[in-house]
Amino acid sequence: GWKNAINTTIINFNNEKMQITWAARELFPNENVSFSYTFDEGKHKVWKPCTTYLLDQDYNSGCLFETEGPTLAISIRNSNGSEELFSKKLKSDFYIKPNRPENVTFFWKEDTVTVSCNKPGRAVRCLRLELQYKSKFDKEWQSRTSKCCSVGEQGFDPRKCYSFRVRLRRLVPHCNVVNYSSDWEAETFWMNGTLLDSCDDDITSQSNTVIVLGCSLAVLLVMFILLILLCKWQRVQMSVMPAIPDPKCLFADLFNDHNGNFQEWLDNTDHVVLHTKLEYEEPESIIEAESRQEVGKNSDKQGPLEKIFTFSGAAENNEHKAAQTACLIPASNTMASFAGFHILMNDDMYVTL
Repeated sequence: GWKNAINTTIINFNNEKMQITWAARELFPNENVSFSYTFDEGKHKVWKPCTTYLLDQDYNSGCLFETEGPTLAISIRNSNGSEELFSKKLKSDFYIKPNRPENVTFFWKEDTVTVSCNKPGRAVRCLRLELQYKSKFDKEWQSRTSKCCSVGEQGFDPRKCYSFRVRLRRLVPHCNVVNYSSDWEAETFWMNGTLLDSCDDDITSQSNTVIVLGCSLAVLLVMFILLILLCKWQRVQMSVMPAIPDPKCLFADLFNDHNGNFQEWLDNTDHVVLHTKLEYEEPESIIEAESRQEVGKNSDKQGPLEKIFTFSGAAENNEHKAAQTACLIPASNTMASFAGFHILMNDDMYVTL
């Protein structure tokens, strides 16, 4: 009974080739076993030795041979064939692993895709076509299975890129005792009915768009910040370094009429300044000035000769505004005469030009 309990792996590749393997190092340590098989039924069986062994560390661990019928008998013996170590009879049709689907086509209609392939030559009723797909945003494959050899699915977003792969599966337990499926057909990439080399192309195009938009926004933001800084810099510059008034406005006649000759300008403008002050002098100021002149006359008899003109605060303000308007010399508090020259003096006794 222990001979039938040995674990083996049996695969019938599309009912064309058989592959039987066993755990040689565990089951038969330090012994290189031999393998034989037969597809004959009845008492008169012809056993065939294995011609293509599969090796595991130089020990026979499997055999590959042609599929010749639905019923198979195998036998594993010791190295010289004198003792049988394992034997088994089986239905080779229950261990079929189908080939990959051939001539796979994709048909797109709006958000629906239909995948189909060529029908195999035999046992179509035992096969199912499995479709798996995922977008670049999915972590796991989504699966859809249908009868051989067409499967359809809907709900695809035309703005996404999808990966597709298909394979054939054998029904269990109606047709197989082992759940064997074919290898996956080559993976393909689709977006809105268009075949792509890779979904990375779609990611790259979107990345380029994002980069362009990001750069444009960054440039606009930098320009906006520079404009704000420029306006603030002008305000700071005006507050820290105010504009210096042009002296040509206050002394226009000095530069225009006298070509910068200060002495000539002073001689010609002395009476103008005095006349301007007298024009804007208030009546009470005039009276006050006359009274002071009388006092000055009386004092002339006792001291040296000098003329003093005094004006009220209101007259000084009006005179200052009039002088700025007429681009004349700013008003001072006192006019003094020395040796025939009339000079305007301020409170600190500095000469005002």
